[in-house]
Amino acid sequence: MACLDGQVTISARRKGQTARCPACGRRSNSIHSRYQRRPTDLAISDLRVVLELEVRRFRCQNQQCSRKTFAEGFPELVLPHAQRTLRLAELQTTLAIKTGGEVGSSLLEKLKMPVSGDTLLRLIRNAELPEHVTPKVLGVDDWSLQKGKTFGTILVDLEKHQVIDLLEEGTAERLAAWLTTHPGVDIISRDRSPE
Repeated sequence: MACLDGQVTISARRKGQTARCPACGRRSNSIHSRYQRRPTDLAISDLRVVLELEVRRFRCQNQQCSRKTFAEGFPELVLPHAQRTLRLAELQTTLAIKTGGEVGSSLLEKLKMPVSGDTLLRLIRNAELPEHVTPKVLGVDDWSLQKGKTFGTILVDLEKHQVIDLLEEGTAERLAAWLTTHPGVDIISRDRSPE
């Protein structure tokens, strides 16, 4: 572990001597090469945290396998190719849903977990919304997929003040299809959109 210029770097590697091939499932102990990943993690106090993970690439020893080499993973910590840990991504997504892109970005900057407003909006779009019971009072409004060009529809439970769905089309037909598959709405509140 090293602390320099307001950043803590934590070095880590797996202890096991083997890894399982994701294609065929066979274990291998034949190391092909090593490389480093540097995902960002939750901040400690007022210090930014970066994990320095040593990743080993193994040779698959199964001659019939389609993979010649594979990298060991850290599925409990970080997704393949991700620049942030799972727990940091979860925190940033939750904050983005509660505050939005630019406000969330400003707050996370102060918390030493910087991220752009655009990235927070992407995290919101990729987040799985929890399953909700069909609301009695439904709020319907537009939201912008691409600023000023492409619009979708946001559906809100107005009694619980919770977003329940995001439709990637802003059309009356798409909303009608959603209402058909979610019977039970008594009241709909919407803006004055021509749709």
